Amino acid sequence: MAGKRALVILAKGAEEMETVIPVDVMRRAGIAVTVAGLAGKEPVQCSRDVMICPDSSLEDARKQGPYDVVLLPGGLLGAQNLSEVRLCFNYPDAGPTALLAHGIAYGSTVTTHPGAKDKMMAGDHYKYSEARVQKDGNVITSRGPGTSFEFALTIVEELMGAEVAAQVKAPLILKD
Repeated sequence: MAGKRALVILAKGAEEMETVIPVDVMRRAGIAVTVAGLAGKEPVQCSRDVMICPDSSLEDARKQGPYDVVLLPGGLLGAQNLSEVRLCFNYPDAGPTALLAHGIAYGSTVTTHPGAKDKMMAGDHYKYSEARVQKDGNVITSRGPGTSFEFALTIVEELMGAEVAAQVKAPLILKD
């Protein structure tokens, strides 16, 4: 299971917790994570004015692929910015409205922030779930900042197995 790699595409306006928590949890699990700035390697201003410095530009990160998982952190503006560019990846996770904009994984069951439900369900491209984290095939989605740990641990379990996910979860002292 060693050698797993993740790409997190960071766009201006991304939700900080949906970015930092999965990056942290995946790194604790031994997954090599690259945070790639959608607009380059300059610091990215997130939804609550936290600045995050990407490891790489998306252009450079693409050259280092393939990745086992690609995360698209949400946030209203972040999701909109991700929706407006061509991403071209086969393993989408999170950012459900970006999935819709790019026509990725039509027919999958997804969950979203409640405020994005109507947009996601327009056109009957997806089945909707009220689950906090929803996995359908290789698509994993979650509902918002409060589900970031569950989302991240689901990714860890998918890539590294349940035992590694449990080992990462234990010292985090998360409420069950």
